[in-house]
Amino acid sequence: MSLATTYCRASVGIEAPLVTVEVHLANGLPAFAIVGLPEKAVQESRDRVRSALINSGYEFPARRITVNLAPADLPKEGGRFDLPIAIGILAASGQIPAEALENCEFTGELNLSGDVRPVTGILPATLAARESSHRLFIPRANLEEASLAEGIDLHPVEHLLQLSNHLCGRSLISPERIHVPENGLAETLPDLSEVRGQAQAKRALIIAAAGLHNLLFSGPPGSGKSMLASRLPGILPPMTDTQALEHAMIQSISGLPFDPRRWKQRQLRAPHHTASAVALVGGGSSPRPGEVSLAHHNVLFLDEIAEFPRGVLDVLREPLETGQIHISRASRTATFPARFQLVAAMNPCPCGHLGDPLKACRCTSEQVAKYRGRISGPLLDRIDLQVSVPTQPAEALLSVSAKEENSTRVRKRVMAAHGIQLSRQGCNNAHLQNTALEQYCRLDEPSRALLIQAMNKLGLSARAYHRILRVARTIADLEQQPDIQLKHVTEAIGYRRLDRSGQ
Repeated sequence: MSLATTYCRASVGIEAPLVTVEVHLANGLPAFAIVGLPEKAVQESRDRVRSALINSGYEFPARRITVNLAPADLPKEGGRFDLPIAIGILAASGQIPAEALENCEFTGELNLSGDVRPVTGILPATLAARESSHRLFIPRANLEEASLAEGIDLHPVEHLLQLSNHLCGRSLISPERIHVPENGLAETLPDLSEVRGQAQAKRALIIAAAGLHNLLFSGPPGSGKSMLASRLPGILPPMTDTQALEHAMIQSISGLPFDPRRWKQRQLRAPHHTASAVALVGGGSSPRPGEVSLAHHNVLFLDEIAEFPRGVLDVLREPLETGQIHISRASRTATFPARFQLVAAMNPCPCGHLGDPLKACRCTSEQVAKYRGRISGPLLDRIDLQVSVPTQPAEALLSVSAKEENSTRVRKRVMAAHGIQLSRQGCNNAHLQNTALEQYCRLDEPSRALLIQAMNKLGLSARAYHRILRVARTIADLEQQPDIQLKHVTEAIGYRRLDRSGQ
């Protein structure tokens, strides 16, 4: 038989569309052509496949070989097509039985000796193959990551000869799976009890964790803003199976290493303030996820947020609102999930000492206004909690108080609040929208009057009004109160620090 068909998966965002690999051998001068929009790495598979077949003891057909990667209008990239192309050539030349390829998918890059190397994006490919009820042959180095997907037979392959022997029925490759630990909480995370003083900032951090609210710390250098932010993952509950799987898929297509010890553990992404807009939201000629997607269901920390270019910060507005990012390029469009929790830190002025009792500020009012103006009003509107982090006196830094809560105790309170929200409305308070917001955030008359007064005095937008309601609902949940009370609204308004004139 001079025609054989194998199957593989392409990588388009977090999707893995099926690719049919058709191999045809024809008479004529020896040639090897790959069609179907192959990129450079795919075109170079001709040399890798030829050497892998010869070094594995097989005959490379001295005929005209045409490989078609269908659908033809879908761009193909990477070395993932090496293994299915090699198997297709062996089947088309009669060196392995073609009927053994039914209901099978093959993914893997070949080196010149025939060893199978790992590829990126194996988890989306595994989940897609499961939906098609196919058996999947993957590089053994990808087995741990692929094992996250249940309900599919995974056949790990180390060498091309091992796979061909299996297809010929000489030595079968048994399905395998590597157990992934269930516990995603690591005891080595920084502990909240290590932060001395800063009671208000800690309170805001706990509220942010309880409702997954966005948070901004403002204070002099060295007051503990970054230290506080680094403690947030340790007080958040572990990700659910669905959330962890979505995050793992993004890591998979990004080529980031998979660590089973951090399977469900919340993580903190902290890009430098010199990062570009593409680095934050993703992009490139072949769209790749950016920091906002790598922080999906996790924490994105922007230290020195006022040092980021304003245009870079404004690209965060859409994903903060919608939880996803759309990247359009001339050749393709990709959509990546980006449901992250934003935590930012900034100085109150360029010199950093505005309001500091220990050092005098040297900045003029114009310099302060220009500095703060780097954060646009629409972006500031999307930050629920805006908190001042003052410099702590030496006595507070040196004292060791038994009242300081550690992360374990705080996490239990946060998880209780999460449970209340999920059982009541099916989502966290930060994600309440429209009708649900009106239904679960009802105010009594005194609370309503106070909020109206605050809106008129501070000039709050409708978006800021809704975010005050969400924060008040979270404060009530932390106290396990069924209704929002006046004290909850009062505290929530107090966290709109940068909305106040003169602050």
